[in-house]
Amino acid sequence: MARVQLSFPDDAFIFSTSLPVRITDINGANHLGNDALISMLSEARAQFLAHYGVEETDRDGVGIIVTDLATMYQGESFYPDELRFEIGLLDFNRYGGDFVFRVTKADTGQAVAMAKYGFVFFDYRQRKVAPMPVAFRAKFD
Repeated sequence: MARVQLSFPDDAFIFSTSLPVRITDINGANHLGNDALISMLSEARAQFLAHYGVEETDRDGVGIIVTDLATMYQGESFYPDELRFEIGLLDFNRYGGDFVFRVTKADTGQAVAMAKYGFVFFDYRQRKVAPMPVAFRAKFD
């Protein structure tokens, strides 16, 4: 199977936040575990959405659901590194698009990972995919 290769244009990233690597994020090899990185991506995404005033689920029960995740690891990270998460949105379609991430060490800029979350809007009451809300698209298009 071919390795995942991710590359995004620099202007795709419209938000950044920093998160510390906690001791509980360290795995048996004494570096940041892949499960912990995925949790950190989710936290960074939540901060991105909050920054733009977007709720994960609206009053009508329509919210964002992750459809796929691709991660390309580029370097190790250790406790207590501070990681910079740059986030953007690409490839909008009728129902969703992609969150894209560039993760680097905040102090050196050393690459740690690139990632992409595919997402769609989902009507949790009707249990089906829903069109992207016009207000969401207007914020980022």
